[in-house]
Amino acid sequence: MSEKKIFTTPKVRKFARELGANVSEIKGTERKGRITEDDVKNYISKKLDTKGSKFSEKKIIEFNHSEFGEIEIKDIPRVKKIAAPHLVNSWKTIPHVTHHDEADITEMDEFRNSLTDNFTGEKKKITPLAFIIKALVRALKLFQNFNSSIDDIENGKIVIKKYFHIGIAVDTAHGLMVPKIRNVDSKNINAISNELRIISDKCRNLKIEKKEFFGGSMTITSLGGIGGSFFTPIINYPEVAILGIGRSQKKQMLIDGKFQTRMMLPLSLSYDHRIIDGAEAARFCNELKENLGKNFAYKLAV
Repeated sequence: MSEKKIFTTPKVRKFARELGANVSEIKGTERKGRITEDDVKNYISKKLDTKGSKFSEKKIIEFNHSEFGEIEIKDIPRVKKIAAPHLVNSWKTIPHVTHHDEADITEMDEFRNSLTDNFTGEKKKITPLAFIIKALVRALKLFQNFNSSIDDIENGKIVIKKYFHIGIAVDTAHGLMVPKIRNVDSKNINAISNELRIISDKCRNLKIEKKEFFGGSMTITSLGGIGGSFFTPIINYPEVAILGIGRSQKKQMLIDGKFQTRMMLPLSLSYDHRIIDGAEAARFCNELKENLGKNFAYKLAV
């Protein structure tokens, strides 16, 4: 018996693979049964509804919300609808573990606030995230498992990436978007900070190209501008780790037998336990803390 011929594009195959879907199981709606991205999304949605969660809303809710008072029905933003199956797939298929720690960024923050323009003398507006991105890449170079993706877990194969493209979670009115800053290892702090502003504006104005959401090494999601400390970020599949950043705050820390006021940054590192174990995650965080610590900010700025 001949195998079923699958009509689709390499782009759609890649999209399905990233969502953990088998194209041979998807029914195409275009001419000759050609499979589109919408077919993949519908397949994932139906799979989640039928197999999905034992805790499905449809199964739990046995009443009408309007019985208890006034309600309003609103459409879920398109970006969130697109992201939903991807997030559910990541949470269901990846055994998440989250490692919490704090980095002392006192000297880095002082250095960042002291930066001025060489020509105008005006103070430079460099986001702390630019330093964190640069520090993360230095850690990724030492701990290659964090810059990988699972290729064939049953046969013991993973893909080690030699590039450093960092995903940045951008909060927009349309929903969360995660574009990539490419080749961070070859860029300085100024360039990274400028690129952060550009891609954030593009996301908020819906002018970002779709390809910018794919091909990442690792993702950073920051709540520092809003508030909060530790949380459990969901890994951006097919990546194997994500770094969550909370709001930095001054704390009294015991150093060499004396209490000192230090600026501490909360770190929440979620990782895929199939590839990364707890000891490796702790060492990775120690390296990241070292990269953000005393005197290191000057090196990162070059």
